[in-house]
Amino acid sequence: MRWEELEQQPCSLARTLSVVGDRWTLLVLRESFLGIRRFDEFEKRLGITRHVLADRLKKLVEAAVLDKVAYQQRPLREEYCLSAKGRDLYPAIMALVHWGDRHMSGTEGAPIRHIHRGCGKPMHGVLVCSECGEPLAARDVTLEEAPALKGLLLPAHWHDKQAL
Repeated sequence: MRWEELEQQPCSLARTLSVVGDRWTLLVLRESFLGIRRFDEFEKRLGITRHVLADRLKKLVEAAVLDKVAYQQRPLREEYCLSAKGRDLYPAIMALVHWGDRHMSGTEGAPIRHIHRGCGKPMHGVLVCSECGEPLAARDVTLEEAPALKGLLLPAHWHDKQAL
């Protein structure tokens, strides 16, 4: 499958990866969640070439993950703000951060602590069931294809097994 074809796949993960699936895009999103909005700030903090940065920002704007907002009229200057769609990526970004903190940190531990404003304590995100609130792991979930896609996405043997 070619990179350009991901958005056409009948798979939500593949479609998502068509928008956010490369390292520079994820790092641009990290910076956006840290409050970076202007092109030159992204460029400076990431050490990314102007061409690559412009391409990633354009793609995120086209996908409505970032909004391009004028902050000055003469000359026109614009900044990149997370849209509601972009802010919805926060749980996914936090899951990646948590994985990195757990598996990629050195002996000094996580490089950044995330503090919950509500209770003031360091935290990491936990995936929970939307219906009962219980924490979830891969082994706690089974999958079922949408009726219109039956037999197209899951391996044939999946229906006889429980998740990981």
